[in-house]
Amino acid sequence: MNLDIQGAGFPGGMTTMPTTDRIQDARRLRLLHATGLLEESEVPLLDRVTRLAARWLCAPVAMVSLIEADRQIVVSAAGPADPWQLQHSPLSQSLCQNIVVDEAPLTVSDARTDARWRAVETVSRGQLTAYAGMPLRTGCGQVLGALCVIDERPRQWNDEQLETLADLAAMVEAEIAVRLARTQAVLDRVPEAAVSFDASGAVVAWNVAAEHLLGWSAAEAAGCQAGALISPRQLRTGWEQTVRRVWQESRSSGASAVGQRLEVTAVDRSGRQFPAEMIVQVGTEQDGQDGRVCHAVLHDITAQRRMQVLREAQHAVVRVLAEAGSSQEAAAGVLAAVTQALGWTCGEYWQVDSDRGAVTRIASWHRPERDVSAFTGDEPLTFALGQGLAGLVWDSGCAMWVADLPADGRDFARKPEALQAGLHAAVGLPVHRGDRVQGVLAFFTDTALPPDEDLVTLLEGICAHVGRYMERRRAEELALELAESRRRFEQIIAQLDDDVWTIEVGPDGTPRMMEVSPNLTKLLGGPVPDGVDPSEIVVRQIHPDDRSVVAAFQAATASGKKAEAEYRLIGLDGVTRWIWMRGIPRRDGGRLLVDGISTDITERRQLAEQRERLLAAEQQQVRRLRQLDAMKDELMALVTHELRNPIGAIRGYAELLLDDPALSDQQRSFTDVIDRKSTHLQRLVDDLLDLARLEAGGLGIDPRPVALTSLLREAADDHRPAAAAKKLTISVDLAPALRVHADPVRIRQLADNLLSNAIKYTPAGGTVAVTAVPAAAGGPCTGEAIMLTVADTGIGIPPEQYGQLFSRFFRASTAKDSGIKGTGLGLAITKAIAEAHGGTVTAAPREGGGTVFTVCLPSTPPALATS
Repeated sequence: MNLDIQGAGFPGGMTTMPTTDRIQDARRLRLLHATGLLEESEVPLLDRVTRLAARWLCAPVAMVSLIEADRQIVVSAAGPADPWQLQHSPLSQSLCQNIVVDEAPLTVSDARTDARWRAVETVSRGQLTAYAGMPLRTGCGQVLGALCVIDERPRQWNDEQLETLADLAAMVEAEIAVRLARTQAVLDRVPEAAVSFDASGAVVAWNVAAEHLLGWSAAEAAGCQAGALISPRQLRTGWEQTVRRVWQESRSSGASAVGQRLEVTAVDRSGRQFPAEMIVQVGTEQDGQDGRVCHAVLHDITAQRRMQVLREAQHAVVRVLAEAGSSQEAAAGVLAAVTQALGWTCGEYWQVDSDRGAVTRIASWHRPERDVSAFTGDEPLTFALGQGLAGLVWDSGCAMWVADLPADGRDFARKPEALQAGLHAAVGLPVHRGDRVQGVLAFFTDTALPPDEDLVTLLEGICAHVGRYMERRRAEELALELAESRRRFEQIIAQLDDDVWTIEVGPDGTPRMMEVSPNLTKLLGGPVPDGVDPSEIVVRQIHPDDRSVVAAFQAATASGKKAEAEYRLIGLDGVTRWIWMRGIPRRDGGRLLVDGISTDITERRQLAEQRERLLAAEQQQVRRLRQLDAMKDELMALVTHELRNPIGAIRGYAELLLDDPALSDQQRSFTDVIDRKSTHLQRLVDDLLDLARLEAGGLGIDPRPVALTSLLREAADDHRPAAAAKKLTISVDLAPALRVHADPVRIRQLADNLLSNAIKYTPAGGTVAVTAVPAAAGGPCTGEAIMLTVADTGIGIPPEQYGQLFSRFFRASTAKDSGIKGTGLGLAITKAIAEAHGGTVTAAPREGGGTVFTVCLPSTPPALATS
């Protein structure tokens, strides 16, 4: 069987079938070219696949065909005329294009009976009757072509045959995937931006570096035209003509292998244009046509161009600074050099005056053809720190870039004037002297200017030149100012009472006076004799007991350390004066100099000595008061202890009398009074003894597990009769099963004290609330504890008296004013009991009136609590 492949255009298709966007899909075409199959004369793996397809499906012809934008290319075929040559066919004669359009397999049993294929020449000739084709997909789903089998006789394709054909197509897809991965990996390893275009100027290859340089991803760049990447001004003759010219120049010069270098203006995704160097190499395809594929490598040469411009500006700045006769002249020359070199509109130099806290414009320059007088003006300008662009740069110490003044929300000084003059962008740069800002360079442009860190870095180099020049000029000016300051300093020193001096310390440690103020006469009590070194007089007049102090001072300064000393100086007039001497050493070449001040502090020392005597007397008085307090406590303990037995006897006899039925009513009434008063005295004595023992640490605490809930409820119940007598309500809110490790007797005493105190100071009709809960984190209690509160609606306590509430014998002024009697011991004992258990007790005003007492008691023994 002899097939005319050139005429047949296998696989074929009908001429009236419209192509879809899938045929022209730029990404599909880019991947198709990236496989490299269109440029290879033979692919052994594909040839093996087509031979297997022809043999296993018993078909005369098998092929791998790829669909270009306007044609079909057979890259491998097997059949009677094997091996087949690479062939090209128009899409109108291709059945394979239908597989690309539909992205699905295609089977035809008898093309002669189907009206869709009558326009295909191979069908009308009888060369193509039965057809089966499987799509060849990339990993991302793009269909590049088909693996097909053809028979000149009608036949039905069974499932097993189609499955076999699909398996063979998968082998072709694997080869395509490997080629694409290899191609992209090679491209991505290229550090420069690599781009390939087809004959129409559309992108067909794109690497990661190109994505970073131009902003488009590979998927977004597919199908982009060269005009979108390169300024149209450089493509006036069209992309194809530009490539053709490069190709002809390459062939004539023999440099096609290395490519031609072009300088172009590239355009990135945001529309930013930048200078670039493009190395172009034009390749050929199998049909021998020149200029079909163009490979280009792009380099961003913005930095080189900017460096060239800045280098010229730097040279101009150096010339200006070398020729300038003053700081103002140098500043104006620098502004002109930089502004002209960068094509900006105007510039200003601001001088910082740290002492005044101001920055002043001392020079400005603008392009002669631009009228910016509405902004610059002729009047001198001064801003404070943080005011205006210059003040803000001074405050931050860093460069400041305003990309677009109209769109910037900050309210700069002179911003309306800048907009009126047509200025849009501003750049401010600090001129440093060491770590301080000594000036500010400010530049302005007519167009918006996005921030450019590289440009700022280069401008900072110019600022460094200016800074060094200004520092040198400032040093010269300071030398003149120093001479004037020296004169004024000497005038000021003459008006001081202190002696200001400078001595030189010799190699052997001997001091020699270099300079001394006239005030030394006041310290010495007389003038220094002529021809005598003042330092010798001072050393000779030092009090003998203080010579070691002065020697230590001299040793410290001789070792390079600043020092001070207080010593006595016996004056030439016989008066002994206390002198406070301070010295700071410094090196001047090979000499060691010490600058110092000596002050007469005799009066201050006398006051200090008097203060020490008064302090000693006060401390002695405090010790006597403490002794008296201890004696008072001892006496009170002794008295209360001696009172217990008589009071006990009185109570005992009173009880016996009350038991006597022969007592008259009057006698019984008298006996009741004796019993009540003796009971009150007994409680008072017990309280005094308890308090003394608790404060002395002598009161025994017998801690054990205590059911706090039942103890508090029992205490509240015992106090209800007293509360009812005053028409008070006691409410109890206790968490169940509360337990503490404590002495139950003392805890009951604590609860009784708080309840009786609340009942005593709450008027009729009030309430007393008792609550107890486990302490919450972040509350007044710390660690594992139970929080007990007793709140009343009583007469309250003045805020300034809460600090004294738990002191012995203290009673609030509200209690005294109300005529409520008491000893002032109950709360002191309560506090002692709480602290003896490792807890706390506090008092605070209750919202709405009254007082709240809060007790925190550890819920675990101390040994467990700290473990």
